[in-house]
Amino acid sequence: MKQNRSLITAIVGCLLIAFIGYFWSTGLIDSVFHYRSPLRFTPPAPAEPIATPLTHQVVIVLIDALRYDTSINTSVMPFLNYLRNQGASAKMHSQPPSYSEPGYSTLLTGAWPEINDGPAVNLDYEDIPTFTQDNIFSAAHRLGLRTAISGYSWFQKLVPQTAVDASFYTAGEDATADQAVVQTALPMLSGNFQLVLIHIDQVDYAGHHQGGPLDPRWNAAAKRADGELQQIVSAMDLKLDTVIVLSDHGQIDRGGHGGPEPVALLEPFVMAGAGVRPGSFYSDMEQVDVAPTVAVLLNTNFPASAEGTAQTAMLNLSPAYAIKIRSGEIAQKSLLFKSYTNAIKSQPTRSPDPTDAFSYVVAMDSARTNRLAKERVWRNLAALTLAVLPGYFLVIRGKKKLLWLASGALVYLLVFNFRYAVLDRRTYSLSSVDSQTWLITYTAASAAIALVIGWLVSMLRLHAFQAGSRKAAETSLGFVFFTIYLLALPILVSFAVNGLLVTWTLPEFYTSYLALLSLIQWVFVAMLGLVLTGAVALIAHYVPEQVIEMKKYRRKYVH
Repeated sequence: MKQNRSLITAIVGCLLIAFIGYFWSTGLIDSVFHYRSPLRFTPPAPAEPIATPLTHQVVIVLIDALRYDTSINTSVMPFLNYLRNQGASAKMHSQPPSYSEPGYSTLLTGAWPEINDGPAVNLDYEDIPTFTQDNIFSAAHRLGLRTAISGYSWFQKLVPQTAVDASFYTAGEDATADQAVVQTALPMLSGNFQLVLIHIDQVDYAGHHQGGPLDPRWNAAAKRADGELQQIVSAMDLKLDTVIVLSDHGQIDRGGHGGPEPVALLEPFVMAGAGVRPGSFYSDMEQVDVAPTVAVLLNTNFPASAEGTAQTAMLNLSPAYAIKIRSGEIAQKSLLFKSYTNAIKSQPTRSPDPTDAFSYVVAMDSARTNRLAKERVWRNLAALTLAVLPGYFLVIRGKKKLLWLASGALVYLLVFNFRYAVLDRRTYSLSSVDSQTWLITYTAASAAIALVIGWLVSMLRLHAFQAGSRKAAETSLGFVFFTIYLLALPILVSFAVNGLLVTWTLPEFYTSYLALLSLIQWVFVAMLGLVLTGAVALIAHYVPEQVIEMKKYRRKYVH
């Protein structure tokens, strides 16, 4: 009875782990989808305009998903490289998550995804929130400037439409949709609008649906986008107007984005026309620097939540005007610092330098780090305890079986990850996730294949099929729990670093993705493990007694 009680406890434990894996993984996904900025309800107030506009019109051409290496390929994008040689350019760096909606939000607000209050992932159209933080369109509208957008429908939800005077939105993403976007945008370039955003989407479409950046169709899409860029610039007067060409993110080689891979976080920035100081050796810049630079060009206020700084080295500025810009950035960053530290209820280790705008951004990061450090103390202790105690228990109870239980569990991990990383060339990040449904079905199939192979290794080496029903079931459950334990290790690391769910700050994306992948595996390993346990017990029950006796005889007298 006592032995049966142990089996029943182990079975209940498997069901409990499957339950935890399901609700924790779905809760983690939901918390990312519903993440909102700490500044959502307390955005800093916009300041006054800077001084004098440097241009009559700023036209931003956003070529979605354009990788930096593609942008400098003169055979693919000759006109963009012509602009690069005529104007100013730099490598632009973004931060994860490298999805479009977070990228759009960062470009237009000057704030990183953690505080700009845009979506943290790409949401469905009806779920997209409108900016609660200041942005270049709202800043232009307050100054009486006319604005226009021609592009994908997501901008209709993100940008407050009261700040947009003319617009065209499409649900299309391919070359045909881009033609409509550009043709509609051309009349917007006649001089009646001071801020125009034109969004070209076919490169991203090629990455997702036509083989990725290594497929020839990617370069074909980029070449068409380059031709449309030439159409746009040809309708402008660069002696009076300014064009900015950039991207929201890159894509990994197999196609996809969303994660922290370097290639997904590097984009081109090219600026030419009025107010621009030509040069091809400008320092690298951040994606958050775009909105402050547009503010200087148009003489609006710096977007109130902007963490970036204007790229003044690229602009024709008098020394006196440069001083005004620095003073304006200091005032804006000072207000942002106060709003942010009050919102997260944490202070930096060292106070910011009141003469340096960037020191306020550094101090914000210090305040964030200090709060995280306090929260991580108890999480680190809990994670370490949960990692050590089950391992100790498995070692003590496993005894001689431990080696082959561990071997089977390791085989499971090797098979699962061989399929994931080697055969299918997936990265351990959101960039490789096609959809939520794909993640679940792919993980389930991979876990099932790997579990059966690992299970057979342990069962055969431990002769579980000839051990009798109860012993066979115990051995099978031992393998299942050892596998669950190994999968728990990345979950515990993410718990220590990021917490149970995403709350006031975005997570570290590599550890959180590994935890999510492991939690989903928990569900299928625990459930399928019970099925396999029932199977081995059934087989062991019906193995003929004479076969067992024959094996005992051979072991005793033959060997």
